[in-house]
Amino acid sequence: MLFWFIGTAVLTVWYVFRDPRFDYRLLVVGAVLPEIDIVTGGMWLLHTLVFSVGLLVVVMLATSGRKPIRRLLLGLPIGTLLHLVFDGAWATTDVFWWPLGGTDFDGFDLPSVQRGPLNIVFELAGLALVVWIWKRSGLSDPARRRQFRATGQLFAAA
Repeated sequence: MLFWFIGTAVLTVWYVFRDPRFDYRLLVVGAVLPEIDIVTGGMWLLHTLVFSVGLLVVVMLATSGRKPIRRLLLGLPIGTLLHLVFDGAWATTDVFWWPLGGTDFDGFDLPSVQRGPLNIVFELAGLALVVWIWKRSGLSDPARRRQFRATGQLFAAA
């Protein structure tokens, strides 16, 4: 699943922050990053709250006093946190609250595996969101796409 996480993360950040300077590139990376857990065969470290909060702490400490790089890097932990929300990872409490819920990761399928065919509905909804974002941001225009690749900014003032 990709479109579901990309669409929901971008739309959420846009509605919450309304910051035209926000860099959405690392937000998108963070929103899909926990899906790498698929290589382990199930939920693992990237689906824990400890990972996302730890990533946020590292970004905040490493960028203390450096606002431009902080603005760029904050998208990554925000994206991983939003992934947990929109994946429903919090419903598997043993993994989500790791290590407080236990230290064993065995036997916990990814939420997307647990949902089964319902993922098709989520992906179609995510695709619709991505199409709306594409149109709303004017990404059909090659100049806007170049600007997005260079700055990560979407939703220019209309």
